[in-house]
Amino acid sequence: MPDFEEIIEAEEVISPAEARFERWRNRAGFFLAPFVFLLIYFSPLNLKPEAHSLAAVIAAVIVLWICESLPMPVTALIGAALCVLLRVAPAKEVFAPYADPLIFLFIGSFILARAIFLHDLDKRFAYGVLSLKWIGARPSRILFAFGAVTAFISAWISNTATTAMMFAIGISIINFLLAQEKETGVKINRNYATALMLITSFAASVGGLATPIGTPPNVIGLGFIRQLTGTEISFFKWMLIGVPVVIVLYIFLYFYLNYLAPAGVKEIAGSAEMIRREKEKLGAWTRAQKSTVIAFAVAVSFWVFSGLIALFVGDQSEIYKAINTRLPEAVGAIVGAVLLFLLPGNRQGERAITWNEAVKIDWGVILLYGGGFALGVLSFQTGLAEAMGRSFTAVLPPSGDFGLLIASVIVAVLISETTSNTASANMVVPVVIAIAKAQGADPLIPALGATFGASLGFMLPVSTPCNAIVYGSGYVPLMKMVRYGILLDIFGAIVIIVMLSLLAPFLR
Repeated sequence: MPDFEEIIEAEEVISPAEARFERWRNRAGFFLAPFVFLLIYFSPLNLKPEAHSLAAVIAAVIVLWICESLPMPVTALIGAALCVLLRVAPAKEVFAPYADPLIFLFIGSFILARAIFLHDLDKRFAYGVLSLKWIGARPSRILFAFGAVTAFISAWISNTATTAMMFAIGISIINFLLAQEKETGVKINRNYATALMLITSFAASVGGLATPIGTPPNVIGLGFIRQLTGTEISFFKWMLIGVPVVIVLYIFLYFYLNYLAPAGVKEIAGSAEMIRREKEKLGAWTRAQKSTVIAFAVAVSFWVFSGLIALFVGDQSEIYKAINTRLPEAVGAIVGAVLLFLLPGNRQGERAITWNEAVKIDWGVILLYGGGFALGVLSFQTGLAEAMGRSFTAVLPPSGDFGLLIASVIVAVLISETTSNTASANMVVPVVIAIAKAQGADPLIPALGATFGASLGFMLPVSTPCNAIVYGSGYVPLMKMVRYGILLDIFGAIVIIVMLSLLAPFLR
């Protein structure tokens, strides 16, 4: 089984032609970003000076995000710093989003996820499900359970970390199948290995839609919606839409992969025993694992408690408002994370997590969120968003709320194919809100559509780190990723549009 370092290296395995394109794309940003900045900065735009300068900064930042010439968190920091240097707003206002409550939701949930990964709770859950008697040695059931476990874990920890962990398990299964093929002479369809790898990546991206903390674009979208529309969407309310979307998308994903890439045999001899052996290697439950489960359960209880109260007494009641004010999602995440430093670890005197381990969370995503959020908020404060909304409305045909929802989902999906999902959410959601306000439409539903759509993007290895990891396995030819990915993109966009249209009333 490959270790984590080997998995990370797999992200870099691309063809020579793709490597040349990536180098060209990375270098192009260093020339295009300054050119676009100067072009917009010195163009005669009918904007206030602050909005004009911000437009030049945002354009340059978007170019750098698309080209990935610099690490995206660094680009976000540069954008924020330029806003202060060009006097778009004082430093206190520009950097205020870095102290937004959702930043602390990120930090707390990332520390919890780090503990889950550190103590192999994800592996324990994965092998526990795969070893169920119902699954046995049937390849179609292994595929279903493997993808379902991936989607569930991804709802709570990083999509990339989930893919990395399940990738190692998937490679173990494929290697076992190839060894069995040599021993028994029973041929396994090579497409089954492709399906197993693709469901690892695709299910991780799909599963991240289930909860607000499942993937960074969710938190980014919620931040813009709260800050720019004044609408607060609780953890529980998000799940009312996110969970049905994930269930429908995952069922579709499983059936088309199982149909298009079958194993070619009804049973794989010895596979059930192999999975049971891997489960047994994990041994008995440790104190650190039990402590992590307790901390995680406490955090989840905080996240859903206010939503449950709203179901019984309504979200306009004073009881709900008081609880929601005192127990926001960020507090739940921080309380759960702090418990890890209090509950016992495996050795005498140890805790479930140490500070040295906790600081290994993905600070880059947090910085990226803060910088992108800052630019989005400033675009409204300076009037740039309003001007953009009027400009887009002038060229778009009157489409109403439903037409705007369709457009926002499609644009977010297309952009997420060429740049990261996080950057896609940062770019699309504030623009969609601005367009909706300019049209006099309700911005909530199209903004949610753009947020969900930003997490799609299944066609290319560069679309998501999850795709890059499985592409590096060598079992996923590029054109197969494109063919299978475009099916999920199209169906995913349709499901998001339909679900938001049907379930939107529950958000009010």
